[in-house]
Amino acid sequence: MTVTPPPSADPARIAEYHAHVYYRPETKAEAAALREGLGARFAVRLGRWHDALVGPHTASMYQVSFAPEEFARVTPWLMLNHGGLDVLIHPATGDDLADHTTHAAWLGQRLPLRLEALV
Repeated sequence: MTVTPPPSADPARIAEYHAHVYYRPETKAEAAALREGLGARFAVRLGRWHDALVGPHTASMYQVSFAPEEFARVTPWLMLNHGGLDVLIHPATGDDLADHTTHAAWLGQRLPLRLEALV
């Protein structure tokens, strides 16, 4: 019996990646140091600090955007340097719900998301 694999999605449709770095008031200095390290080492766009909840996020955070070509450099560095911070990394394919859920990877703890904000 031959099993046909499911259709695959083309990674070429990934426009960029987003890393959401979550923090609490007591970890904001650690988040700032991580942000400074990212900005100094990589070709990334550092988003604004969001102390108030925004979009699907249930904790304070900032977003780091980077090109697909930077993924293999940025992600391993984040894996080794995120410390006690939780980080959501996801592609931007145009399907916000899938990008934040089934296409996502977490460093640290997986935090709940307000998925209704994505539909």
